[in-house]
Amino acid sequence: MSDASGQSPQPEGGGSGTGTALPSFSLDSLKSAAHRGDIYLALGVVGILSVLILPVPTMLLDILLGISIALSVVILMTVLFIEKPLDFNAFPTVLLIATMLRLALNLASTRLILADGHTGTDAAGEVIQAFGAFMMSGNAAIGIIVFSILVIVNFIVITKGSGRIAEVAARFSLDAMPGKQMAIDADLSSGLINEDQARNRREELSAESTFFGAMDGASKFVRGDAVAGLLITVINVIGGMVIGIAQQGISFNDAFSTYTLLTVGDGLVSQIPALIVSTAAGMLVTKGGTTGTTEKAVFGQLGGYPKALALCAFLLAILSLLPGFPTFIFLALAGAVGGLAYMVYSQAEKAAAAEVQREAEEAAAPPPEEPISSALHIDLVRLELGYGLLPLVNETVEGQRLTDQIRALRRQLAVESGFIMPQVRIQDNLQLPANTYVIRVKEIEVGRGDIRPNRLLVMDPAGNPIELAGTETREPTFGLPAMWVGPEQREEALFKGYTVVDPSTVVTTHLTELIRDNMRELLSYTETQKLLDELPDQYQKLVTDVVPSNISVGGLQRILQNLLGERVSIRDLPTILEGISEAATFTRNITLMTEHVRTRLARQISEQNTADDGVIHLVTLSPDWEQTFANSIIGQGEEQQLSMPPSKLQEFITALRKSLDQLAEVGEFPVVLTSPGIRPYVRSIVERFRSQTVVMSQNEIHPKARIKTLGQV
Repeated sequence: MSDASGQSPQPEGGGSGTGTALPSFSLDSLKSAAHRGDIYLALGVVGILSVLILPVPTMLLDILLGISIALSVVILMTVLFIEKPLDFNAFPTVLLIATMLRLALNLASTRLILADGHTGTDAAGEVIQAFGAFMMSGNAAIGIIVFSILVIVNFIVITKGSGRIAEVAARFSLDAMPGKQMAIDADLSSGLINEDQARNRREELSAESTFFGAMDGASKFVRGDAVAGLLITVINVIGGMVIGIAQQGISFNDAFSTYTLLTVGDGLVSQIPALIVSTAAGMLVTKGGTTGTTEKAVFGQLGGYPKALALCAFLLAILSLLPGFPTFIFLALAGAVGGLAYMVYSQAEKAAAAEVQREAEEAAAPPPEEPISSALHIDLVRLELGYGLLPLVNETVEGQRLTDQIRALRRQLAVESGFIMPQVRIQDNLQLPANTYVIRVKEIEVGRGDIRPNRLLVMDPAGNPIELAGTETREPTFGLPAMWVGPEQREEALFKGYTVVDPSTVVTTHLTELIRDNMRELLSYTETQKLLDELPDQYQKLVTDVVPSNISVGGLQRILQNLLGERVSIRDLPTILEGISEAATFTRNITLMTEHVRTRLARQISEQNTADDGVIHLVTLSPDWEQTFANSIIGQGEEQQLSMPPSKLQEFITALRKSLDQLAEVGEFPVVLTSPGIRPYVRSIVERFRSQTVVMSQNEIHPKARIKTLGQV
């Protein structure tokens, strides 16, 4: 009974009427739970385990035996129609469940046979009785022999063979995994595939090795299932006859007839699904090297050679002429196979003629015009090789393969500068000399060199003449004197203290320096956004606060480009964002914000320019030059620029170059130190005639850094 509001009435009696409500289960929640496959699977596994423990009525046993046979047929049909083994990578799990179900039903039927076998051949259900009667056909000996042959075929031929194939496939798959991984990395480095395709290939490779390893273990289920079925059959016959004769008092002939029929029927009901699943397992593991459905792989290859079919028809016709052979049968088979051979041959001829006609039409037709949009594509970094240098990519020549070194270079630049170098597209260029390579950045040539693929480049660190027999040349990266020598002279060159470099390393070193020189141009808007997106979750709040409220992504790109242009690492992006957030409170000028960020990176910049003796070597500007530069800066905000007379500018360049050249002669390459306000303008002048020279401001010298002044301009 309920009140008008539809709510249950409060309980009668004293108190406030409050209490603990029992949980209620609605019909909708039960329906939603029923549609979940995980609940079905869990209930099914629990049901299988229950069959192992609890007695099962004959009607339920008949239903479960039918389900077991249907499941085995579904498994076999699925294996026949899949395109590749990984499409059914759940097979080991399905195989375990099917094996558990058969063993549980074996135990349930054994319990019924031993307990009620004396009552008749229907003691274990109609399915087992029907299978036993059909197989024995009134003769127990024939039934036992046929059943034994079936068990032998399953145990020795199919189970053992598929288990061996699974074992070999698992071992070969694991052995080939490193080589396949290296092939994926090589394709990624050369630009043949992108990061997503490489990731998908790696995942497929990992899934393949895991699948074949699991199949190796699953084959042991099949073998164990066959052994268990054989032992259960023997136990049923012996145990049933002992119980029937000793306990139930029936005659030997009746016991033998009844229990043999029940046992053979039970064995068939379990062995036929086992045989079907074993066949499915064998087909699955043997399908590892083919693609497409099973019928395409079998008929397409077995019936794809008309000569073989014609020879088979000829042999069948010869056999039909031999005395004692059924002439009509063999002649009919010969005619069928011969007709099949003619049909396959005719189809092959038609396919070949169609292919020739298609090629002729394609040759006669004008080549399709490429979309105009394809001409707009620009390779960010491209390495063009003369035909004589192709072995550097295809095989290892006196060192690591070129693609492997480029892959290592991309990782090295990411660690050193925080910049992810674009993929390098490697292509041959027949217009180049055989031993020449060209490096292009955004389609513009930035460097080239000539190398000898089968020789070694030798350089003297001291710059002295090289006392070896070879071909004199210039090292393409820095223009140092060098010599190409044969591989047999490596030991002699190392003994004399020379630097020995293989051809791939020469190209990689040149590519490294050019990428560092042009890194600011390669940092695009998209790459900047990607750097922000890939920051760890704990820094995403910082990104949200700074971008775009304090600076746009484009402005951040310009600041990062300014840092990369002076080879300052942007790996510590959170500190850079913090510096931008601080600078945004007093300026929006990109140059001033960059200078403030450099101040926040003082420890990193000081460490980067510390010499081997733990000291930063400096060349400072005199107070006169400091004042001259300060007075030459005109404009406000974004309009600030250096306006120095050309004669004064040339005087500064001459004085600075003279001071740096004198120090270089004694092996010193110092940092130019200026005041913070004029540092970017001094750097803009220095990079025009000595781009490798670092210009630092006084604010970028970390308090704990040790400095040593070598001179003054």
